[in-house]
Amino acid sequence: MSTISTQLRNFKEPTKDQLTQVFFSIPEVPPVPLKGTEKQSSGDIEKMEINAILSLGAQEVEDSYAGKLHLLPPYLAFSSLDRKSVRFTLPLSTVRRVERLNARAGVYALSLSTWHGMKIIVQLTSLRPTADLFCSLLREALKAELQRGQMKAVKGFVKTCYSEGLVSLSGVSDNEREDGSLITETKEGCLPPEIEFHGGLGLQFKFPGDPKKLREASKIKLWTTYLKNHGRNLTLLRYPQCTRLVQVGLPNRLRGEMWETLSGSIYLRFSNPGVYDQLLSDIQGTNSTSFEDIEKDLHRSLPEYAGYQADEGISALRRVLQAYSHRNPEVGYCQAMNILAAAILIYMSEEQTFWLLEVLCDRLLPGYYSPTMHGTLLDQRVFESLVTRCLPMISDHFQAVDVQLSVASLPWFLSLYINSMPMVFAFRIADCFFCMGPKVLFQVGLAILKINGEKLLQIQDDGGFLNLMREYFASLGDSAHPESADPRTRAITRFQELLLISFREFAVISDETILSERRKYRNEIVNSIESFSKRSAVRNLKTLGRFTKEQAGFIYDALYKAMCEVPPPPAVTPAPSLLTTNDGIQEKAETRIGIPTFHVFLSEILTWARSEKIVINGFQQRIDREVAEHELIDRLFYFWDTSCKGSLSFQDLVSGLDGVIFNDLMENIEWFFNLHDKNKDCYLTKDEVLTLSESFLFIFRHEIGDAYLGAVSKFMTNAFEYGDSLLPQHTDGKTGATGPGNIEHNQPYLNVATFRMVVLADEVLESFFETDLSASFRLEPVPDLELPPASSGFLGDLWSNIATQDNKKMFNRFSDELGKTIGKHQVIYRPTIGRFTKLEEPTARESLISPLSKTTSGTSLDNTAVSNSSATLDASSIHDHGPSSASVFSPMPHLKVVNAAFMERTPFAIDDAGDDDDDSDLDMVHGEDDDQVLDEVDAFLEAHDSGLTEADKEVAKDLLNAEPVK
Repeated sequence: MSTISTQLRNFKEPTKDQLTQVFFSIPEVPPVPLKGTEKQSSGDIEKMEINAILSLGAQEVEDSYAGKLHLLPPYLAFSSLDRKSVRFTLPLSTVRRVERLNARAGVYALSLSTWHGMKIIVQLTSLRPTADLFCSLLREALKAELQRGQMKAVKGFVKTCYSEGLVSLSGVSDNEREDGSLITETKEGCLPPEIEFHGGLGLQFKFPGDPKKLREASKIKLWTTYLKNHGRNLTLLRYPQCTRLVQVGLPNRLRGEMWETLSGSIYLRFSNPGVYDQLLSDIQGTNSTSFEDIEKDLHRSLPEYAGYQADEGISALRRVLQAYSHRNPEVGYCQAMNILAAAILIYMSEEQTFWLLEVLCDRLLPGYYSPTMHGTLLDQRVFESLVTRCLPMISDHFQAVDVQLSVASLPWFLSLYINSMPMVFAFRIADCFFCMGPKVLFQVGLAILKINGEKLLQIQDDGGFLNLMREYFASLGDSAHPESADPRTRAITRFQELLLISFREFAVISDETILSERRKYRNEIVNSIESFSKRSAVRNLKTLGRFTKEQAGFIYDALYKAMCEVPPPPAVTPAPSLLTTNDGIQEKAETRIGIPTFHVFLSEILTWARSEKIVINGFQQRIDREVAEHELIDRLFYFWDTSCKGSLSFQDLVSGLDGVIFNDLMENIEWFFNLHDKNKDCYLTKDEVLTLSESFLFIFRHEIGDAYLGAVSKFMTNAFEYGDSLLPQHTDGKTGATGPGNIEHNQPYLNVATFRMVVLADEVLESFFETDLSASFRLEPVPDLELPPASSGFLGDLWSNIATQDNKKMFNRFSDELGKTIGKHQVIYRPTIGRFTKLEEPTARESLISPLSKTTSGTSLDNTAVSNSSATLDASSIHDHGPSSASVFSPMPHLKVVNAAFMERTPFAIDDAGDDDDDSDLDMVHGEDDDQVLDEVDAFLEAHDSGLTEADKEVAKDLLNAEPVK
């Protein structure tokens, strides 16, 4: 069985609105209604953006920033001019009050109060009509949210977030250890406290690393201060200090909530309450091939962590992966998913992990975990290009010694470095990844190669490359400058050096750079994957029949092109059978096409299954191809459907074509007879004879002259004449006349021997069955399909929007109408057989039926010797479709590495949970008084400009004390 996917061909460049949604981490998927409930619609509200200046209501907290305010119902978003200093995404359901401020003349300002009591002042700097329109749309969007009832859901949702208790007066640290895990031991007679907020396995099995070395207490204090002034969970405002605090490292207890807030998965969880629980109930008692693959990998998912040495961790991981594969059957399960889900579950609950996995696979890392892994292969090609550009000496050395960069870098990207380096460091990279986007993976990868540049120039093979990387990752906790006399310099670890080089020296690697490189290499990767899929499909055929692999490849090309034009239904897993011999293992899904796709497929390889016309209108001369529609093609579809499934697989098509292309004269006559023998009783009824005659007329519809029309007419005359002669003779009692008896139209009438004799009575039909029928099936190389064009600036986008297929058809119709007006429109149909090119009719043979031979011809026909002539394929029309050179990018080296890369993971001692009572000597260096961490934050903030002049800052300060308009 083979699964043929055309998903890569359906890729389209994201629109401006889609890029905006990705930037603000807004989910595209609408809320999923629960069973038994109706989906409430908030109405189609227009989107809008406007120039604005953002200020916080609290004085001396943050500077004012100029940027754009976006209304993206049901969200309100803002980004600064540089698109990195300040941004926020607010669900409109968290906005409690909107007021217009009484400010200076000409200043249009709004005050927004959020759920958490935070006051945001937005000065609209566009023209007055534009500002009025924006406010009107905002009012409609807020009313829609109120009608949907989402504002009532905020109160219950925020209770699931740890940050609510962190900033409250009561606090949540009384029952927590220093690393954030919970103290489960209670005094006698006391019940353990109820926990409403979500958390991961780390609450029970502790978090990786030593909390003293990780400075957990300092980080918690800094984040508590930030969250009090800048909102939290659904209302978080991302100022420069937020990004810097993330780079310093998230505290264990806040990490899960911040991951879902920064990635946007919190909005999916908020808008889809109860969906995860519903999925768990839906998969109870079900099974699939994805579930079986999940079971194989459960105990290979971070086995060194204590949580996955217990049933609680394994069961939670199983439920999350099964729920995701059930919700996304096209993706199902990829082997690297277990590593990601296992790492996330340490810090997040099952529901949080499920939605974050959804965002990871669909938006942050698209195509990474698909069956073809096209996203991973594409980013590997992009990474190789960036290495060539930024580190040319290393790139040249790797090419000289034939070292594959992807041998090491593929696991880095697939597992977000979790499977390559100690978890405490990999989670720091994951913090930056969720905050800053996929570019972090490339920046860190380039920094790793640069730091180890001198050693990399000494390696000679892939093994040396892997060993060097393994040694480097194991030493990330060591000092980067152990010989320095300065204790602060000695305290800088190799991991801190890695982050410093990543975000300073490779800051030029931006999101736009990654998107541009992906567009550049996407076609190369798609063609490589399709070539590999084609070879796999041909190799997996049960039988090739009399075809060569090259000819089977031509059939695959025609099938793939048809599937691109008329997509078939999605591949489904075969229904379970009571009679099975596969030990209960469910068969994999295979791709099968229906009648619409079959029509297009047949038009690619069969001349009479299409209509080709040459159109001349005085302005242009073109060839239009149309897919033919006729009962004969449908009959051929069901004739090849030997399994009676109502659809055809690639194997069915190969076997069906094998039964006609290589036939000789007699075999073709019998094949055509069986095609029209509906009940397979070796007889044609009178109705089936008429249907067969209509099939002849359909095949010969575009032939020149009357030769074929006359041949069909003579065939019908001879068929009924000789068919009647074989019927039992009936004598009329009154007149004494003898003649054939009358039979119904659905009774057996003509057998194959008689049909063969009638065909051989006509030279045109004999020639058709001898050579023309088999020759009309033409296996030729299919021209390469055009991939969607990559965006190439304004002019390129404009041309791609103009030169569409619909516009081309519209232009053709317009030119045809002009041609008809001036009298120069002409349509010429190409013959499907093409044997007779002149209006000449061949001399007809004498009828094989004579009065003297009517009673004996039936028995003598089988003894007639007929010379057979085999139909052959034109070898000159078969070209090589194999790779032209060894330099073509192939996915095979990448795919071979994946299994080995995820089977084993090097255990690192630094990941072990630290003892609370253990005193660390690092306290002397790091300073538990938070001074060093604050110095890092202040140094980062000084480098950011708000984009405002001094006059603009004065106006923003005045708005802080402005009163609402009464």
